[in-house]
Amino acid sequence: MGFLFLLWLFCLPSPLFNVPTATVAESSSGKMLGARIADDGQWRFPQMDAVPERFEKCIIYFEDEHFYWHPGFNLVSISKALWNNLTSDSRRGGSTITQQVIRLSRKNKSRTYFEKVIEIFQATRLEAGYKKKSILNLYASYAPFGGNVVGLETASWRYFGIPASELSWGQSAALAVLPNAPALIFPGKNEEILKQKRDALLLKLFQNEVIDETTYQLALDENLPGKPLPLPEFSPHLTEKIRREHPGKRIETTIDFSLQQKVNNIVKEQHYKLSQNQIHNLAVLVLDVNTREVLAYVGNSPTTREHNNFVDIIEKPRSTGSILKPFLFASMLDSGEILPNTLVADVPTSVNGYVPENFDKQFNGAVPASVALSRSLNIPAVRMLQDFGFQRFYNILQKTNQRKIDKPADYYGLSLILGGAESSLWDITKGYAGMASTLNFFNNSSSEYRKNEFVEPVYVKSNEEISFGKIQQKPSVWNAGAIYQTFEAMQEVNRPSGEENWEFFSSSQPIAWKTGTSYGFKDAWAVGVTPKFAIGVWVGNADGEGRPGLTGIQAAAPVLFDVLNVLPIPIAIGRWFKIPYDELVEAEICPKSGHLAGIFCDEIKTEWIPKNGAHTKACPYHQTFFLNSSENFRVNSSCYPLSEMVQKNWFVLPPVMEYYYAQLHPEYKILPPFATNCLQEGEKLMAFIYPKKNETILLPKNFDENINEVILKLAHRSPETTVFWYLDSEYIGKTETFHELAISPKPGNYLLTTVDSDGNELRQSIQIKSASQNP
Repeated sequence: MGFLFLLWLFCLPSPLFNVPTATVAESSSGKMLGARIADDGQWRFPQMDAVPERFEKCIIYFEDEHFYWHPGFNLVSISKALWNNLTSDSRRGGSTITQQVIRLSRKNKSRTYFEKVIEIFQATRLEAGYKKKSILNLYASYAPFGGNVVGLETASWRYFGIPASELSWGQSAALAVLPNAPALIFPGKNEEILKQKRDALLLKLFQNEVIDETTYQLALDENLPGKPLPLPEFSPHLTEKIRREHPGKRIETTIDFSLQQKVNNIVKEQHYKLSQNQIHNLAVLVLDVNTREVLAYVGNSPTTREHNNFVDIIEKPRSTGSILKPFLFASMLDSGEILPNTLVADVPTSVNGYVPENFDKQFNGAVPASVALSRSLNIPAVRMLQDFGFQRFYNILQKTNQRKIDKPADYYGLSLILGGAESSLWDITKGYAGMASTLNFFNNSSSEYRKNEFVEPVYVKSNEEISFGKIQQKPSVWNAGAIYQTFEAMQEVNRPSGEENWEFFSSSQPIAWKTGTSYGFKDAWAVGVTPKFAIGVWVGNADGEGRPGLTGIQAAAPVLFDVLNVLPIPIAIGRWFKIPYDELVEAEICPKSGHLAGIFCDEIKTEWIPKNGAHTKACPYHQTFFLNSSENFRVNSSCYPLSEMVQKNWFVLPPVMEYYYAQLHPEYKILPPFATNCLQEGEKLMAFIYPKKNETILLPKNFDENINEVILKLAHRSPETTVFWYLDSEYIGKTETFHELAISPKPGNYLLTTVDSDGNELRQSIQIKSASQNP
């Protein structure tokens, strides 16, 4: 007897159902985002939490009216079934719901009397160990509903396109009769039998006063389940990500269902426009800045298999273009190496053969650093990176967890700032969100920082808040003042050259944003942050094909602003970032140069700057000069009476910067030349524009196999002066006003010399090499 008890006690397997289940992704509000079929090819959702009341009533009245009263088997039903089986050709099972759960767990073994005994034996053990509601839940989760549809929740979605909790009485009744005869579901076959069974069940519910007459009549008119419907696919790439990382689980994500729908519609509309230019792929990621939760996830546009619609772009490394420039700007502000509007050079530049160019192929001479950022000028960015140090900047990027930038710093060099590196939309958006979160926390705390601001975003909903690390007095990457000034520059975006209809991008919600375009027009980026949201957009072709017009401003920015316009404005947080006064100091600034005001600056204004900026050098461009009484010549004691000299402060740029700057700024006044009889000491009047110092001149051939001419360029403080050119000791020509000279030299090493009409001389060694024509 003791052995029998032990056998009964341990007769149930653990777990009771050891079968693969489908992967199901739900939004933060519990709505289905998508699902992936179980490994055995069955649409079997993970076990339900509870059985809806309507289906519970239907299944009990159809299968087992005494479910809540019997110990696992119904002796009366078994007796009737046995008598029927012995006296007629028909077969009846007489099984309770509990017995059917046991039979399902034993994978529907052949129906023999011995098997029936095992079912009863295990059913009593199941009743002893489980509550009735749990047993009913097991039945609803693992009962067959026709074809490869298993479980009530799956059937509800496959046949009616709604969750089980929303099933009507007619729908619940139709599904309740299916496990008893799942073959009835096939369209065009046995529909009349299915309707008769459903209607009989509805009548039974009405007669037992479970439903009223109106509900009964309405339920009779409801449609029967038919051909299985496709499951929702609101975020297919996130669903696939969940399948890989949480296979067979029901995962409640952080996705805002309403926002996901809106972003999907935006992507669909923008993809249609972009596809007219054979641009087929598009990805969008929206993060909550403060919780780092993923609110919307569109891994790719609704394109075709031919255009790689299954590729999740959000996770793929792509050329960053200019999207890292705000990180460099913030780094230099943080270290005190520039101020927000410090003038930076925008002149022809060559560094060890690397020759960066601006998008419009033009030069500005000098631009404020903030303008260089907002206009995404390449040459100033490269020169700033050279000054800052690419190894140093690389180390900062590692602190922001840019996981795809995984090669040594020397591998990227100065191209790191212009798209020489690859990163993912996930990591880039995470970086911008980390900047915004750093600033928010500093302002909302006692001017403190957190150690782990650049943590990985989360997409699985959890009761535990994400850990940002311990509180500390120093920032993990950038201080709040540098970040705030960076965002201010990013908000004040100037219209790029040639970009019309800029007012299209105006928005009632302010945003700090940046675009990026990779070499060859292969990747277009637009990333922006508000105090609440971080939005990342990538546009291009997954196979890397470049297209004209595939730029950040033309292709990605419209998507960014469409998404911004559907985001709520969080009144409690505020429309724009608070000023982090504890990381800023007031300082007197020279408006023309953006430097700290020097003693010769005529105009001064007070601005808030990052603390470390107070240690930068004073304005180097304002100097004091002595002029004659007419103020049209510079003079000194060697040629002019001291008593008649006029002392005047002057804003003067170096010759090459001045050469380009003066063309774009009519208000810029060229420094007057020295009087002819005055001695000039130590003044740099001339500078070579091309070739630069240490730059090698290549002699490419044209299509006729002839060597092209080389254009030598020079900037002179007094452009009208005549300049004489020499290659080694050989005279090669003279220039006036525009100091550009075309020559056809042979390869070799030379000494290039220029002499102006006043005898001022400039020398530079140059190397000239042949270069094969590109195919």
